[in-house]
Amino acid sequence: MGGFLAGIVGACAEAWQEVRIHKGRVLLSLVGVAVAVCALSGAVAMSAIAQQATIEQADSAGGRAATLTMSMQSPDTTATGRSQATQAWFDVLDRYDIAYATRVLWDQGRVQFPGSVQDVNLQVVDQPYAEMHRTRMDDGSWFQVGDSSRLAPVIVVNTAFWELLGSPALDSHPSVAIDSLGGAKAIIVGVYGTSAWDTYPSMYMLTSHFEQLVDPARAAQSSPQYEMWVPPDLARDLQGRIQAELSSALGSSGSVSVDRTDWGAQMDDPTSILRVITLVIGGIILLLGALSLLNIALVTVRQRIREIGIRRSFGATSGRVFFAVMMESVVATFVAGIVGVICAVLLVQSPMVSDLVSFGGISDVPPFPVSAAVFGLVAATLVGALAGLIPALIAVRVKVIDAIRY
Repeated sequence: MGGFLAGIVGACAEAWQEVRIHKGRVLLSLVGVAVAVCALSGAVAMSAIAQQATIEQADSAGGRAATLTMSMQSPDTTATGRSQATQAWFDVLDRYDIAYATRVLWDQGRVQFPGSVQDVNLQVVDQPYAEMHRTRMDDGSWFQVGDSSRLAPVIVVNTAFWELLGSPALDSHPSVAIDSLGGAKAIIVGVYGTSAWDTYPSMYMLTSHFEQLVDPARAAQSSPQYEMWVPPDLARDLQGRIQAELSSALGSSGSVSVDRTDWGAQMDDPTSILRVITLVIGGIILLLGALSLLNIALVTVRQRIREIGIRRSFGATSGRVFFAVMMESVVATFVAGIVGVICAVLLVQSPMVSDLVSFGGISDVPPFPVSAAVFGLVAATLVGALAGLIPALIAVRVKVIDAIRY
């Protein structure tokens, strides 16, 4: 075993010496492999960023995995009936110790801007909504736990709403009058991020403030949805249990539906297609790098036939010649792989590339995946081994007399 290991170490050292001696000849192949590994590792790493962006966009629409959404209709359509449904929901939250839950109600509000009165989208939620839907803040902050007890209502607006006000500094506590809620003055505490094409003004308001301000007749015409964020492995069991308990609380005349609305309800992984595309692109890049390296390696062996013949005449075995020629390619591509991975890390971790891949809509930027770096190095090593295999076989078949006459 010791002799075998010593032979491997010696062959690697010899291969490195050959790379140093013929560095001018192998430089082109190393550059090609480094570029291929950089592209391959970078593609894998950027796919991780794109996957995270896809998941965050899906979470923003339907909630994190797993989000259960409940629609309840009490037989009593008055405020008392709505209160009964809400209390049944709160009882379920306490019973199963669910920390993240929110009521969601969509409405329309008329807001007094400096130049005009405009209709805006109004979404009424509870404080945990932002964590459940990955709401990204561009300025200020989301609702805090104690905001529901404030006397003056607070709102969180989107960029279009904020720009209509002239983009005031939030530390100056800007406020707007909401005519559709009795002209109440609402204080803006944050601006949440939206896509570039979302140009319609929108705002969030806490459920407690909305219930205090809304006209009872208007409130009777709408009922909220109820959402809760539960562990994915318990979602199916909880879905049946919660529906049964809410139906029992509302009575036989009530209507209850509990559905899972996050992306996990439609598919196991929304990024599986993206990963397949990335692997196909990586395979093409790897193939092109291997073909380029193989061509250069074949030319290199043809130029070294005389050298190989002289080494054989001094007693070098076929196995030693085969291993030395192949390891020369492997060592060279491994070094090129390290350079390519370093370039990929610098490229992918730059903010400009991250924003470009995720379209500027990602909150939790993943670090450069270790798997991408390992994959790049392994790919470079395999490319070197495959590209060095045919030249090594050619070198073994060289006859000593013919090689010396070459």
